[in-house]
Formats: sequence, structure tokens, C-alpha cells
Amino acid sequence: MYEYAIAWEWLNFAVRWLHVITGIAWIGSSFYFVALDLGLRQRPDLPAGAHGEEWQVHGGGFYHIQKYLVAPAQMPEHLTWFKWESYATWLSGFAMLCIVYYAGADLYLIDPHVLDVSRPVAIAISLASIFGGWVVYDTICKSPLGRNDTRLMVLLYFVLVGMAWGYTQLFTGRAAFLHLGAFTATIMSANVFMIIIPNQKKVVADLIAGKTPDPKLGKQAKQRSTHNNYLTLPVLFLMLSNHYPLAFGTQYNWIIASLVFLMGVTIRHWFNTRHARKGDPTWTWLVTAILFIVIMWLSTVPKILSGGPAADKVSAVQQPFIAAAEFPKVRDTVLGRCSMCHAKEPGWEGLVAPPKGVMLETDGQIAAHAREIYLQAGRSHAMPPANVTAISSEERQLLAKWYENTVKGGTIQ
Repeated sequence: MYEYAIAWEWLNFAVRWLHVITGIAWIGSSFYFVALDLGLRQRPDLPAGAHGEEWQVHGGGFYHIQKYLVAPAQMPEHLTWFKWESYATWLSGFAMLCIVYYAGADLYLIDPHVLDVSRPVAIAISLASIFGGWVVYDTICKSPLGRNDTRLMVLLYFVLVGMAWGYTQLFTGRAAFLHLGAFTATIMSANVFMIIIPNQKKVVADLIAGKTPDPKLGKQAKQRSTHNNYLTLPVLFLMLSNHYPLAFGTQYNWIIASLVFLMGVTIRHWFNTRHARKGDPTWTWLVTAILFIVIMWLSTVPKILSGGPAADKVSAVQQPFIAAAEFPKVRDTVLGRCSMCHAKEPGWEGLVAPPKGVMLETDGQIAAHAREIYLQAGRSHAMPPANVTAISSEERQLLAKWYENTVKGGTIQ
């Protein structure tokens, strides 16, 4: 049964790799077409119906691109649709959510000090918030409030701030940031699946049938595409944040997340303005730097509060690891070789927070991270880095034996 941990870790790696690949494809194509759209130029002798054109050079050749707001006089036989990049990114991301946060809910999702609920309840809350978020967002966009783009984006920003605060009242700090990213990414992918692609298909169908497409379809798709453009960078920050407890493990983590969305706007505004050849708003970088400095300050005022499961609450899954015959020696090994870094206040020079928010100071914390200890220090030599604390081969064998014997003795995976 303990080999399940290794297989699961490789599954985690494979799906994470897929998610990164598909994410690069989606973000790359999205950024490219936004830049292309903003950079289009008009000239008097463009073909009938053409809105603008762009000349580009890449890969040893030249590209002449023309955009039609409606369609050319004759529809091409082959039309490329950019949609599966978005769908594959969301599907692989949801798979990651299931692998890490649902399968490991006791460790990564639930914090009894925040909200002491069972695993099924926590997962239900997660799913309801993610999919319910799209319903709320879509309803607001289709309401009269959505007729003014600026007013709509301000309102949606406050919705995101509310979700940032709300998630920190439900889950661990790490899970709160990940869920805020998943909440936002679901809106982005649903924009493609539910609005952008269907609207484009309706336009194509009308043109083939000789009808005049409803201009509202294009306007609505453009609005959602603009939202996606400004939300991309914050989502990337939130997805990467699980490696940096200074972002998610502080009292003001929800404010940090809120400021990240503003940074996404300022950065994209600079690129969008440049691509549209409307100037060089360098002030956006100053604003971004100031926001980031504020985030850095918030991450240390006050000190790190939490980064892992509550130390004084041991789940039924963790109890067998503490009761194991090897545990006293395991505890001594972990405290002697690991806890100088993995502590609320690390003793290792240069560390101000435990790596990835993992603390290994109490029996409960050691038991909660049993599988990670097994994989990182028992079955592999990943930890400690460069073996700086000189953990011996015998100690590694002890850690492996502890986990494997405990798993073989019950149903733990």
C-alpha cells in the first residue's frame, strides 16, 4: 500500500506538468491575439470588410494578417478555433485540485482553527464556491450593471476582494489562495466555453445562412475577452503562491491577494497601451512596485501566523503514525534534522518563514506530513537540501520504515 504514495506523487507531477503546458498554450495565444488586435492598422485600400491589418516577422518569414469584424466576402474552407487551450488548462487544473486539495483535504484544505468541518463538507464548499462564482459573475455581466465596462470591472474587483476574504475564513491560507485562483480561472475558462466560442459560432452560422449577425454577440465576447486579459497575471500569482508562505500564511493574506489583482491591471495596462501604440505609461511600473512593496510589508506585519494544520488537533488518519513503535525515534530525527527550518520561527540563517509553510515541531505536525517526510527524506534525498543537516542513511531508513509499517498495518495511503 505504501507504493501508492509514490504512484500518487508521480500522478501529481504528470498532471501538474500537463497543467503548465496547457496554461502556457492558453496564455500565449491569449496574449498574442490581444497584442495583435491592439496593433492592427487601417489603410484606405484594405479589402472590403477588413477592419485592419498587421505585418509581422517570425521564424524566417513574414506574416500578413487582416482582421474582419464580421467576415470576408467568402468564408474560408478551414477555420481555426482557439478554444482547447482554455478547456485543457481548466480540466488539468481541476484535476490538480482533486489530487492535492481534495485527496489531501485533512492536510491542505481544512484548518480546524479556521473552520472545523469534515472532508466532504469542505469539498462541497469548495465546489459550490467555484461553480457558484461563475453564476454570480455571469449574472452581473448580463445585468444592466454590465453595460458600463468601467463600472462593471470596479464591481467585479470588489467581488474578488470579498472572495479573497471569504476563502481565508473557510480554508488554510494556502488553500484560500489556490481557491481564489481556481475561482478566477473558472470564470476565465467559462467565458471561453459559455460566451466567446458560442457567440462566434452564432456569428459564423448567421453569415453562412446569409443573415446579419447580432452586433451584441461580438460586443459581449469582446468584454469577456478583456476580463480574461486582465485576470491572467493574478491567477498565475495565486497558483504559484503555494510555494511562498509569506504570501498565504499571514493575517493579511486576503489583502495581499486583493492587491495582486491591482498589480495585474497595472502590468497589463502597460502592455496593452504599448501594443495599441498609444504611448508608454511608465507610471504603471512605479505603481506596481509600490503595490509589491506594500505586499512585502503586509507579509511580515504581524509575524507568520499559520502555514499548516493545527498542531493541537490530530485526525484519525494521523493518530496511527504517532502510535507507531518507531515514532519516538522518528520525532527525534525530524526535530534534529528538519525543524530548524520547518518551524514557526526558523532557526536557519536567511529563513524568515518555514519552506512552503510546512512546520514540523509537534507530534501532530510530524504525523500530518508523514507522507511528505517519507517521500522527501525517506525514499529520496530531496530533503534536507544538499543534506546540510547530515541526516544519515540509517535515519532515512527509519523514516521509510515508520511510514511503510504504519501504512501496512492499516488502510492509510
